[in-house]
Amino acid sequence: MILEMRDICKDYQMGKASTLHVLKHVNLRVDEGDYIAIMGPSGSGKSTLMNIIGCLDVPTSGSYNLEGNEIGKCSDNQLAELRNKYIGFVFQSFHLMPRMTALDNVALPLLFGGVRKAERRKRAAEALKIVGLEDRMSHHPDQLSGGQNQRVAIARAIVGNPKLLLADEPTGALDSTSGKQVMELFKELHANGATIIMITHDANIAAHAETEYRIFDGILTPGNEAT
Repeated sequence: MILEMRDICKDYQMGKASTLHVLKHVNLRVDEGDYIAIMGPSGSGKSTLMNIIGCLDVPTSGSYNLEGNEIGKCSDNQLAELRNKYIGFVFQSFHLMPRMTALDNVALPLLFGGVRKAERRKRAAEALKIVGLEDRMSHHPDQLSGGQNQRVAIARAIVGNPKLLLADEPTGALDSTSGKQVMELFKELHANGATIIMITHDANIAAHAETEYRIFDGILTPGNEAT
């Protein structure tokens, strides 16, 4: 088991008298090698759930255990360490550094992890080779297509050998051809042992996963049980 959520709730105080209940008693278990899609429309709570899974936020109540760490009890610094150690993020808008080459963008998480420069560059080059961009290592983001930038972002996500790949609408900024290529890459990564959680509003993207969940009005349900 990589992570387990039990009875997770997330509330936001809206003034003195009103509370917004964004997540409602969410339960989720992810084992090594799983490929899970969490699908829901805008406002369903899926972004809030992604932030908690990714240790970018903590729940109001409930238990979230990530690799033996109880997330609700962690400090901000501890959460940052867990993110860097266990989770590789892939975002819709890539979040690449525009003045850095593809190689340096991919190596960046290793810098934060204290890896020496020569090793960082070696591992970044290997990750770029995995995503088919060994001939684009010296290119900057504005010299690459959207699909290529997303593959750089995926290389950055896998360079630290994370326990979990967390992808937020990874094809949302891409044309259909580039989107298909990116989804094929996730398929290959999963076949090679990666554990993946895909957050999406698109049923066609969710269909690539082995297991689907739906989130609606803050409630997470298996398969197509949400309405």
